[in-house]
Amino acid sequence: MRVLLALILMCSAALTQADVKTREIRYQADDGTALIGYYAYNDAVDGKRPGVLVVHEWWGLNDYAKRRARDLAALGYNALAIDMYGDGKHTEHPQDAQAFMAEAMKDPKAAAQRFDAGLELLKKQPNTDKRKLGAVGYCFGGKVVLDAARRGARLDAVVSFHGALATQTPVTQPGVVRAYLLVEHGADDSMVTPQQVDAFKKEMDAAKVNYQFVSIPGAKHGFTNPDADRLSHGDHGGPDIGYNEAADKSSWADMQAFFKQVFK
Repeated sequence: MRVLLALILMCSAALTQADVKTREIRYQADDGTALIGYYAYNDAVDGKRPGVLVVHEWWGLNDYAKRRARDLAALGYNALAIDMYGDGKHTEHPQDAQAFMAEAMKDPKAAAQRFDAGLELLKKQPNTDKRKLGAVGYCFGGKVVLDAARRGARLDAVVSFHGALATQTPVTQPGVVRAYLLVEHGADDSMVTPQQVDAFKKEMDAAKVNYQFVSIPGAKHGFTNPDADRLSHGDHGGPDIGYNEAADKSSWADMQAFFKQVFK
């Protein structure tokens, strides 16, 4: 009986993935930066459905970010993996990733405009329900989505996976953050200090933000990305990151329950 149930679930998942359609969409930020979005939606779902932005790790708009967009589409969401670096560029070398990220974030206003351009593009897609919008971010992308929430972006739900928590623009007033927040954090993340975790919670509490903070035992930075172990090694001296299958699955399940609650 268990074998039959497993086969049924596998077939259902395969059919769902088969219904996912994707395409690249070129767009621009207000400053004229050329950007490339990766749009994924489920062709088997009728009518409007919530839209979710995906913001990539510091590596850039790579296959992992695109896979997460397809995963969200398989769940029935309109998903758009956006481009924060321009021209869809990405790398596997940490020095290049650091340079890309520094360049993208040197002007917070320009970075916000790139996020907003992606959000507007998602809203323009025919099947996107503009009343139900979310964003998920990984690593660098986690900071991007949290900062978008901090400045009052019109989002309903925001999820950060092993994201950076520190910011130069903390929210100070209640009512600014519109979104419900879910933060999935690795308890063994050496790239986010305990002081930054405490500061984030105090910031959210003072601003009366509706948020959930999940600290996952044994999980390091990058715990959702199966390539993290490979990217942490090499002659370039990779960052202290690592994949954790259990943490990946539990955080994804948390996200699904969170979205169902917010988008009900």
